[in-house]
Amino acid sequence: MDRITERQVIGTFYKTLNQDVGAAWINSVSNLFQSDQASEEYAWLGQSPQMREWIGGRNAKGFRENGLTIINKHYESTLEVLVRDLRRDKTGQIMTRIKELARRTNSHWASLLSTLIIAAETGLCYDGQAFFDTDHDEGDSGAQSNDISVDISALPVIEAGTTTNPAVAELQYSIAKGVQQILSFKDDQAEPMNEDASSFIVMVPIVLMNAAMQAVATPAQVAETQTALQALKSAFSLSVVPNARLTWTDKFAMFRTDSYIKSFIRQEETGVNLKVKGAGSEYEFDNDAHQYGVDTWRNVAYGYWQNSCLITMV
Repeated sequence: MDRITERQVIGTFYKTLNQDVGAAWINSVSNLFQSDQASEEYAWLGQSPQMREWIGGRNAKGFRENGLTIINKHYESTLEVLVRDLRRDKTGQIMTRIKELARRTNSHWASLLSTLIIAAETGLCYDGQAFFDTDHDEGDSGAQSNDISVDISALPVIEAGTTTNPAVAELQYSIAKGVQQILSFKDDQAEPMNEDASSFIVMVPIVLMNAAMQAVATPAQVAETQTALQALKSAFSLSVVPNARLTWTDKFAMFRTDSYIKSFIRQEETGVNLKVKGAGSEYEFDNDAHQYGVDTWRNVAYGYWQNSCLITMV
């Protein structure tokens, strides 16, 4: 049997990379911007002006002074394969590992964004506040919180849950509160930010997955949630995203998904490249092995905090 060739490896990698685009929620909560230098400055994170009656000529509004700079970082993943294994592999194990390398490459955005989400109670966004914070304040907005607590202890449910194992009705109530909070946000001109919102993601850690899916899929179970949640389910699209990377036990996050500028920014200077030290290389001569290395320059950052809310059940 002929040994596996570099051409076969490269072809398998890119075919798998293009077939598996990664977690579906990535594009729903983040904007992708291309970069052609070491870092990019984003000065557009103020809101566009509202329409006004034309009195005394135009009243142009520029960008706010606050913004952010995203520095591209270099990431890599490298797989080494012995030449003898390339020759002997009859069960497809090497190609399976090449496919796994592509799958892990596609999951990199989800990893970077999940790290941002986990750190968002202390990680700073463009306004100098933590992304999830209780006192965001811009221009004429007044103090606003996208880090709220919901008291589930007083709900009249038949079998009450706990903050780490809530009853379905308790999670329904918490989701309704999250949507309400996002809809309440105002921009720096005291205008509603999300009055046209129609679609939300409920992102939960795995421990809350079953309750969250039941909460969104089933009718409201107590009077306190019936009016609010049933109206929400008829007026808005709610979908549950279980995120195995989240370490929370008593909280979850909600994100508006139908806005032009989203909660997070993905920045990419170079696409994914697969580089090979293969047949005839000095590395093969010295080590009797080949290396297949993936690398890319990219980074992520916080975008609009106004499209998100962290809900902690107490």
